[in-house]
Amino acid sequence: MAMYKVLVMDGVSEKGLEPLRNESEIEVIIGNKMTEDELVAVIGEYDAMVVRSATKVTPRVFDHASRLKVVGRAGVGVDNIDLNAATQHGVLVVNAPDGNTIAATEHTIAMMLALARNIPQAVAKMKNGVWDKKAFLGVELRGKTLGIIGLGRIGSAVARRAQALEMDIVAYDPYITEEKAESMGIKLATLEELFPVADFITVHMPKTKETYHMLDERAFAMMKEGVRVINCARGGIIEEEALYKYMKEGKVAGAALDVFEKEPNTDSPLLELNNFIATPHLGASTAEAQLNVAVDVAEEIVEALQGKVVRNTVNIPSISPEVMVKVKPYLKLAEKLGKFQAQLVEGRVTKLEITFSGDLAGEEVKPITTALVKGFLDPILQETVNFINATLLAKNRGISIAQTVNGRANGYASLITLKVISDKGEKTVSGTLFRDNDPRIVMIDGYRIDAVPEGYMLYVPHIDKPRIIGPVGMLFGEHNINIAGMQVGRKEVGGKAIMMLSVDAPVSEETLKAIAEIDGVQEVKFVSL
Repeated sequence: MAMYKVLVMDGVSEKGLEPLRNESEIEVIIGNKMTEDELVAVIGEYDAMVVRSATKVTPRVFDHASRLKVVGRAGVGVDNIDLNAATQHGVLVVNAPDGNTIAATEHTIAMMLALARNIPQAVAKMKNGVWDKKAFLGVELRGKTLGIIGLGRIGSAVARRAQALEMDIVAYDPYITEEKAESMGIKLATLEELFPVADFITVHMPKTKETYHMLDERAFAMMKEGVRVINCARGGIIEEEALYKYMKEGKVAGAALDVFEKEPNTDSPLLELNNFIATPHLGASTAEAQLNVAVDVAEEIVEALQGKVVRNTVNIPSISPEVMVKVKPYLKLAEKLGKFQAQLVEGRVTKLEITFSGDLAGEEVKPITTALVKGFLDPILQETVNFINATLLAKNRGISIAQTVNGRANGYASLITLKVISDKGEKTVSGTLFRDNDPRIVMIDGYRIDAVPEGYMLYVPHIDKPRIIGPVGMLFGEHNINIAGMQVGRKEVGGKAIMMLSVDAPVSEETLKAIAEIDGVQEVKFVSL
């Protein structure tokens, strides 16, 4: 009799389930499409579950999953799985981040070639009985400059293939070093340097508040006349209205999108343009990719059920129970410190220096370091960052990690300090746990504060003088944003000070700009945790 039962949903590749079926102790049950109520009624019978994107694994499902040990996502994104609920119930969530890399890479190259040679338009005319050779004069890729925005797994793979096509590569990625790019034969550039020289531009970034509408009117205005643009990454990185405008004006010679800001999308004005081609989010839609992700996640589930270390955990690290008991309270704090720093630091990051002080000095702190690096990389990378691959991804981008311990904790029982070093300077943030494992940020660049790293926050360095705090508060009132908390830190009267505000809603660019214009305010950073 099988020891473990695995529920497989969403039509996961049958061949990909072989690693599960090959284990005599595992019984595989193929489930039909279920409502939340139906899933809640049966989930208590299962030790593991495999899903794609259709099945939603909600907090209520986890509440009834008394035997569940692991949920596997046969793919990359885990938006349909509530990670907080999984972690709270001690359920491991695994995915398959590498299985669709080749598919997405090849789709990008296919879109670029189709765009350069007008292939979809020519096919459409021929199917309508028209032989129109003169209408589709294309361009060659050889000798052209390809601008790659984002050099993660897929961006790097696109670069290698474009080099084989004899294209010159210029890339923007603030989280990879010059040395690493040089070893790949790629010239790094700022966006302002990339836009005017690129004949083709392809996007391979995650969708974050920083990358949302990264290619907007201002960006298109800087681009080379006759540029061609490809996006097979995430919808919303390109502002579609701006793209439409510049295509109509003729500055953008063509565009190819596999993703849209709103999907499904069959009524975009872009589809009216003859020089626009699109596919319905097919980046990962190959037989090989679907098989690869199924095999990868099936193997992960076997490892998890057998109590072995798994590679692609998304929510919690695979460490011994004894160590986990000691470090678990600090994992959330560390991840928040990393995310906080990622949204403050400017420039090309070269090093993370992590110092553990006080009670932590004698503990096994590697899992905490990993959580911190994961938090730092999460907001800035397209690929999935987890507790297994975080330090490797940092290394691959030329970011070194230094971990030290120090018995002194500046009056705190324990302290975690993260110094981020970039080509534009350094920034240091420290955090600790208060009573009942309450995480706090207690120091920024030597300024003492007491801020809860949750929700929406503003970091406002300013001159310590009257008429700073009041005008900031009034601005929030005028923009109907409620302030949940405020902390001010200074070292000397009349010198530099910092203000940390917690607010109940996202802050618009208009509001941030208005705060920055207050006399004495030096900088404004919006942070989402």
